[in-house]
Amino acid sequence: MKTEDLINALAADVRTPVRRLKPPVIGLIIWLALSAPWVAFVVMQMGLRPDLALKLAEPGWMLEEAAALMVAVTAAMAALCAGVPGRPHWERWVPVLPLLIWLGTLGAGCLHEMESGPGGLILRSDWACLPGIIMIGLVPGAAMALMLHRRAPLAPVLSVGLGGLAAAALADFGLRLFHQQDARVMVIVWQVGSVALLTAVSALLGPRLVRWRHSRDG
Repeated sequence: MKTEDLINALAADVRTPVRRLKPPVIGLIIWLALSAPWVAFVVMQMGLRPDLALKLAEPGWMLEEAAALMVAVTAAMAALCAGVPGRPHWERWVPVLPLLIWLGTLGAGCLHEMESGPGGLILRSDWACLPGIIMIGLVPGAAMALMLHRRAPLAPVLSVGLGGLAAAALADFGLRLFHQQDARVMVIVWQVGSVALLTAVSALLGPRLVRWRHSRDG
């Protein structure tokens, strides 16, 4: 059978209307519009950290926050692109650069604190990070899961893992607006560690969340 004849036969046999997927950039705008108010609401409910004005004047802290936000935005965009047939594969790896910048700035902060004295490398327990990130990332994660569920499951592990990274990185961005824990080794272990854990869990859930849906005739 000719390709054109096969396409016509398949199209003629469609029993439900087919809706074109929204462009990834539109999905990103919708995701941010749903996520940003929730993050702002949680931050205001928890209360802005009293030294926020001082932190905003620190280039290192601002770079870390900007990098975390860029990780969230690029990971969300990459996750949405991964669910559209025909998109180039390099789009899925765009978040790597801001992720390296984020980890690099935190690593540089660790070195600076180590030069200032051994006290900066003391690791203490900070169990508030994981539940805080989960709480802030609840709406962004749910919104991303719903959006990915409606897209083609071309790379379920990668796309859902990227979606989880986007929600967790955005949550960490919001967490640092009220959580006064800036020792870089603590941030890497507890906050970035929480982001990595949630990303891994999301990737494992990918095949269950995003899969081909088969319709049956009544």
